[in-house]
Amino acid sequence: MSSAAPYPSLIQALRSETAELHVALEKRLPFFSEQLDFDLYRRLMAAYYGFYQPLEQRLHVLALTPIGLDQSLRIKLPVLRADLTALGLEAAAIDALPTCQALPLIDSRAAALGVSYVLEGATLGGQILRRRVVEKLGLDASSGAAFLNVYGELTGRRWKDFLQYLDDRNLGEAQVFEVTRAAKATFSHFEHWLDSQKVLL
Repeated sequence: MSSAAPYPSLIQALRSETAELHVALEKRLPFFSEQLDFDLYRRLMAAYYGFYQPLEQRLHVLALTPIGLDQSLRIKLPVLRADLTALGLEAAAIDALPTCQALPLIDSRAAALGVSYVLEGATLGGQILRRRVVEKLGLDASSGAAFLNVYGELTGRRWKDFLQYLDDRNLGEAQVFEVTRAAKATFSHFEHWLDSQKVLL
């Protein structure tokens, strides 16, 4: 009799469970579209702000940041806000931007970890998008594209540290399910929000 397959690691589970949603969202982002111009980019960053602002706030208010993960090093909202200022928005206009109310449920540290997986993974993908924005729009970290390189030269190291953190978790099957469910919900809610803001292809 063959033995049952070993339960996948947390990283493997996250990658396999979110792969389809990740690819679907990437295909709809306009970064590599001929439609990308300054106005669309600014609206896209405003939509990102509208999702990150309430989501990072909820993670902070609920105090559910996974133990051992220094979330203060991974807050991205101030950089997004600085980008919007560089792109021509006044402080009052930024404060008045619509924000997403349909956020993924964060009711445990496991769920917070799933949300963090998506937010941290986006910083890695941002490296490719940053080069595209420089090439197409001529924007850099000082003129409205700092968010796409939010960790700068520390991007690779912080992603590896995050993966190591995941690898060190000793979670049961139920907790792994919570993490992956929250990660999938984050992708889904993010896509729905961007779609509602009419910035997707």
